Amino acid sequence: MNYCSHCGAEVRQEIPAGDNRLRDVCTECGMIHYQNPRVVAGCLPVYDNKVLLCRRAIEPRKGLWTLPGGFLELGETIEQGAVRETFEEAGADVRVTQLYTLFNVLHVGQLSLFFLAEMDSPVFAAGEESLDVQLFEEQDIPWDELAFTTIRLTLEYFFSDRGQGEFIQRIQDIDYRTAMTRPRKVGTA
Repeated sequence: MNYCSHCGAEVRQEIPAGDNRLRDVCTECGMIHYQNPRVVAGCLPVYDNKVLLCRRAIEPRKGLWTLPGGFLELGETIEQGAVRETFEEAGADVRVTQLYTLFNVLHVGQLSLFFLAEMDSPVFAAGEESLDVQLFEEQDIPWDELAFTTIRLTLEYFFSDRGQGEFIQRIQDIDYRTAMTRPRKVGTA
C-alpha cells in the first residue's frame, strides 16, 4: 500500500502502539490499514455418488478444474457464500450438509472452506466463471488438471472418507513459502 484510502497521504510501515506487527500507517491522519486474510467459501457438490467440478474460465489457473467456490461477500454467512458461489459457477442448487475442510493458505493470505453438499437433481450449467461443468466418478477425476492444492486435498479426503463411511472435518495449514502442509483432524460428522 502506498497511499491512505482515507485521506490520500503516503503510508509507511511501522508497528503501531499496542500492536506487535508491521502495519501500513498513514503519515498524515494516522489511520492504521489492517490487511486480513480473505475468505474463500465453496462446496463439494455430490449427486448419485458423483462430484461436480467446474473448469475455470478465469485466472488464476484458467482451464483447470476446481470445486465451485469464491470469495465471501460482506453480509453473508460462509454457508450462504458457498451456496451462492456454487450456483454462480455451476448453476447447481445444493443443500449444505456439513463443513468439511478448512485450509489456512498462509502464503496468499486466504482462509478456504469447503462444505459437503448434496444435489437433488443433476441440473447444472457453466456460469460466467466456468468453461465447463461436469459430474465425475472417482476414477474419472482429472487429477492432473486440478487448479489448486486445496481442491486436490478436499477430493482426496472425500474419497478416502467415503470409503471409510465417515466424513471427518479437517483443518490444514498450507504455506508454500516454507513448504509446510500440516493436516489436523477436527472431528466426525
